[in-house]
Amino acid sequence: MLKEQLAEYLHRYHHGAENAVTSKMMEYTFHVSGKELRDLVNALRREGIPIASDQSGYFYAKTEAEVRLTIRHMKSRISGISAAITGLKRSLTAFDDTQIRLPLEGGDDS
Repeated sequence: MLKEQLAEYLHRYHHGAENAVTSKMMEYTFHVSGKELRDLVNALRREGIPIASDQSGYFYAKTEAEVRLTIRHMKSRISGISAAITGLKRSLTAFDDTQIRLPLEGGDDS
C-alpha cells in the first residue's frame, strides 16, 4: 500500500526532473527511514515504475532520457562498488597467516 502511495505521490507532485524531491522530504512525508525509502523505490523500479533520481532527489520520470540518466548513474555506482570489492580482495594478502581458509558460506570469497 505504501509503495503505491509513494508512486502516486511522485507521479502527481514530482513529475519530471525539474520537480525532484529530496530523500529527506520523502522520509518526513511518509514517516519512513532512508533505508525503507530506498527499499520502496527499488521495489517500484523492479516493477517497471519509472522512478528516477539525480543529485536533486527522486522524481517520476517524464521522459526516456530521465530514465536513461538514472540507469547510467546506477551503473556507475555498480562500477564503484566492484572496484571497492577488488581492492578489499587485494587487502586480504595482509591477513595471510598461512592458515587454512574455508570459503565463506553462501558467497564468492575469491
